[in-house]
Amino acid sequence: MSDQSIEATMKFNAKEDKPSEVSSILHEVCLALKEKGYDALDQIVGYLLSGDPAYITSHRNARILIRRIDRDQILEELVRFYLAREED
Repeated sequence: MSDQSIEATMKFNAKEDKPSEVSSILHEVCLALKEKGYDALDQIVGYLLSGDPAYITSHRNARILIRRIDRDQILEELVRFYLAREED
C-alpha cells in the first residue's frame, strides 16, 4: 500500500433506496419493543452490533420486519437522520 492510498479519503455513496421504508420499519420495531417492556435503543444497538435477530422481539412481527432490511441500510438511515438534525 502506498503512502498516497493511506492518506487518500475514500468516498462512499450511501444508497437512498428506501429511507422511508427503513424509517417505517424502525418505528414499528420500536413500538413492538416498547410494548413488550424492552429498551428499544439497547435492543436495536445489540442487533446492529451483533447481527443477532434475537435482540428483536417477535411481537408484532418486528423480528421479521427488521430482517427485511440490511443492517447497513439501518445505519445509513440513522446517520442521515442525525446529520439532518445537526444542519437545523
